[in-house]
Amino acid sequence: MPWLEPVTLCSARVNLEPLDKSHLADLNESARDGELWKLWYTTVPSPENMAEEIERRQRLKAEGSMLPFAVIDKSLGSAVGMTSFMHVDAVNHRLEIGSTWYRGSVQRTALNTHCKRLLLGHAFEVLECIAVEFRTHFMNRRSRGAIERLGAKLDGVLRQHQRTADGTLRDTCVYSIIASEWPAVRSNLEWQMHRPR
Repeated sequence: MPWLEPVTLCSARVNLEPLDKSHLADLNESARDGELWKLWYTTVPSPENMAEEIERRQRLKAEGSMLPFAVIDKSLGSAVGMTSFMHVDAVNHRLEIGSTWYRGSVQRTALNTHCKRLLLGHAFEVLECIAVEFRTHFMNRRSRGAIERLGAKLDGVLRQHQRTADGTLRDTCVYSIIASEWPAVRSNLEWQMHRPR
């Protein structure tokens, strides 16, 4: 039996559903909200490439290295982005939460906090992960700030880690939360989810 099975995760604000082609139209519209594919320091599929990206994530799911989700904003009733469990290491009970993006109009809202609470809760409480990792481009200050607000610690920077779509070399910041930190991180996330904004 595989360690990582498809699952739907739900909070008061968001549902994380297994990603499939039924989410394509919503995700195309979401990518247009802010023209996110034009950001040079991150990778968000353009509307023209969205179907191919869904297929790519489905292939990785079939290989057992990714579990992709569509992010459904309950207030809108539609998919507003994607996120994934990825780089799955079932032997060592480690994984990364990544390949995440949200439409521009829901960024800087509580939506990301709800998503991370669901994903981290499943990772630590159901899958019994020993560590959960996050990675982002060194230049993506917004993403780095969001990861740090979760309570993740910077493990280090992988210098010239990989090439980006425009050919530049990416320095990758690697963060993690380990199992012993989860209770404090969970309390912080739950406080953030319910605080006035």
